[in-house]
Amino acid sequence: MLLKGFEIEMYTGTPSGEIVGLSDKITTSLDGYVREPDSRNVEYVTAPSRNYDQLLCAILRPRLRLREYLQQLGNYTLIPGSTLSLGGSDRFVRSDPTNPYHTYIEQTYSTKVVTASVHINIGIDDPELLMRACRLIRVEAPLFLALSASSPFLDGKTTGFHSSRWRVFPQTPAHVPLFTSHADHIQWVEQQLAAGTMQNVRHLWVSVRPNGDRRPYDLNRLELRICDLVTDPISLLAITALLEARLLQLIENPHLDPLTQSTFSPEELISLTANNEIAAATSSLDAQLLHWQDGRKITARDWIAELYQEVFVLAKQHGFSCFLSPLQKILREGNEAQQWLQLHAVGFSTQSTIIQAIRAIRERELELEDKLCASLVA
Repeated sequence: MLLKGFEIEMYTGTPSGEIVGLSDKITTSLDGYVREPDSRNVEYVTAPSRNYDQLLCAILRPRLRLREYLQQLGNYTLIPGSTLSLGGSDRFVRSDPTNPYHTYIEQTYSTKVVTASVHINIGIDDPELLMRACRLIRVEAPLFLALSASSPFLDGKTTGFHSSRWRVFPQTPAHVPLFTSHADHIQWVEQQLAAGTMQNVRHLWVSVRPNGDRRPYDLNRLELRICDLVTDPISLLAITALLEARLLQLIENPHLDPLTQSTFSPEELISLTANNEIAAATSSLDAQLLHWQDGRKITARDWIAELYQEVFVLAKQHGFSCFLSPLQKILREGNEAQQWLQLHAVGFSTQSTIIQAIRAIRERELELEDKLCASLVA
């Protein structure tokens, strides 16, 4: 099994759904939390682990600590969703007014980047294998967006998208190729830095990227960045299990590579994938996509179901199929955005939908803590 870890961004605010900027206080008072340019969301990072049980507790533990601290500050809580669902996109609330990179982000992108998401990191040490993994997951990233979509609202209104976050997020640079090798990736990043299309090595905002301690030279993991915030830890682990199983499949099968197994050219694949991302951001699991291998039309739900059947035995052999199986519930009942839109369709306001989601995720965390992470209480 591969090492896995998460970077999880969440909004803070009131039980009524109003998002309030508190990250400057949180990062000063608590270890393990990272400040974002806008103070209304805060990030925590889990330590890498191969074990899914440990990952579950690694997701929950910082969140429970954060909730306790928010209660000390006042009647504050954590707010699900990946956009400023009930309002606030008309202004940027700086967390660190003295940071020049934050100034650049505010002036260049404004609140398009004030989103919450989860980045899934999977350890792969071999740089050429990592590049092949990035190529495969890049063309299949729309499937992970479809599973995770949780941002159908912005400023109190429905937007017409299941992932408003990915629809507005400024992917940077505007064109990122399928890297043919590690050397190709290094050369490309150096060119972008020289041209100013990337401000630094972190300024590569695309659905999936290679990551490591000294980018782009020393790389040790694949970072999937396309997912909206998945607040339910069991659902997040199921999505991660699908990603890990697909990567284990790729490790076993050297021929699993879009550069050799597709009827499309690399440039055509980039275009096809960009269109698939838009479709997934719009309709998530119901999106009509084009398969990267041969261009056949398939819904995101059916494509995910196909992959699930393909990798389930592999996941079972490696001992984590029980963490993969909750994926079936997402396919059956819909992702968070679809569930919210169902409530909205029967008369719930955007605010009442968010309030209900705030309560539901708190209850879910308590349930999981009680059943699976009782040791955290100590």
